[in-house]
Amino acid sequence: MRIRSRVVTVVLVLAGIGLLAWALAPAPVPVSTSRVDVGRFVESVSDEGRTRLRDTYTVSAPISGYLQRVGLEVGDRVSLDQVVATLEAMPTPALDARSLEQARDQLAAAEARLRSAQANLLTARAEARFAEAEYDRYRQLFDRNLIAPTEIERRQSERDRQRALASAASYAVDVARFEVDTARAAINIGSGERATDEQLRLDVRAPVAGVVLQRYRCCEGAIGAGEPILVVGDLADLEIQVDLLSMDAVRVRPQMPVRVTGYGGEAVLEGRVRRVDPAGFTRTSALGVDEQRVPVIIDFDDLAQASAHLGVGFRVEAEFVLWQGENVLQIPTSALFRYDDRWSVFVVEEGRARVRSVEPGRRAGLITEVRTGLAEGDVIVTHPGDRVADGVRVRPD
Repeated sequence: MRIRSRVVTVVLVLAGIGLLAWALAPAPVPVSTSRVDVGRFVESVSDEGRTRLRDTYTVSAPISGYLQRVGLEVGDRVSLDQVVATLEAMPTPALDARSLEQARDQLAAAEARLRSAQANLLTARAEARFAEAEYDRYRQLFDRNLIAPTEIERRQSERDRQRALASAASYAVDVARFEVDTARAAINIGSGERATDEQLRLDVRAPVAGVVLQRYRCCEGAIGAGEPILVVGDLADLEIQVDLLSMDAVRVRPQMPVRVTGYGGEAVLEGRVRRVDPAGFTRTSALGVDEQRVPVIIDFDDLAQASAHLGVGFRVEAEFVLWQGENVLQIPTSALFRYDDRWSVFVVEEGRARVRSVEPGRRAGLITEVRTGLAEGDVIVTHPGDRVADGVRVRPD
């Protein structure tokens, strides 16, 4: 009986000690875990870009004049050599009371000169007829040898002189009539009237077939030489410009594939790098940090598909595919940490975290390629904290 009592006592003591040890033992650390996976891996660089046209054409006024109303609006299609604007001569300035009175006086003076020239013309023509008749009479006398040759020559010279005076008087009448017309025009069209002659108008034509991208002038009015009217471009020249950080631009090469997203559509637009500019520039970020940027130009693989969704100046997200591969061993980048100057991860084995050295490869944002150290299916801690150490019990969430 005493032996049995002692055995029971020992068992109870050992059970109490076990319960006390279990109660005092540290609880497993809750951790986030992930399985090592094998799949498609894409290393890329992404940044924001803007669509643009390779070439745009600004239609401007070739001369100063009066611009008629421009009927084209932004988005309208134009064909090559289509009339997009019409210029005409500037309207005549209106006359004030003083200038109008001076114009009337100039008209009256011009009309008086015209009447004087007409009177002189009548006199000159009479003198010419008289000289012609005198010459005919003296010619008959000369034919009968009644006068000397000198006399007939004198009459012929007088006839020719009177003819010339009559012609000069006729020209003087024409000049006076032109002066009258000029003076009358200064009064008749001196109130801001515009020219109605079609020959005085100049048609400005489109230099290329495309669409109107911008309209500087819509309403009629005076315009100076060289002032812009419209901007025309062909959407068949649509491309993308992305200003990459210089450290990313050095990894981009021509003909590298690009995936275009973030423009509002569901389809992923494909493109390729056409050019990486050899010169960069400095741009200040929203945080006030100076960044060295390099322009990268992208061409669309299917321009018709891109034109159906995008226009000029649209925002897009461009993903430059630097490298891609299939069946690549990969883990979350957050699982990596430095341990003894080597990249390592925590592998969950039998409920405990074990440090394992790995050799990471390429990185693509939140995912990193693993070349050695892990196998497909291994469970790793994705976000190791300060409480996780080698051999510590863990509890996956």
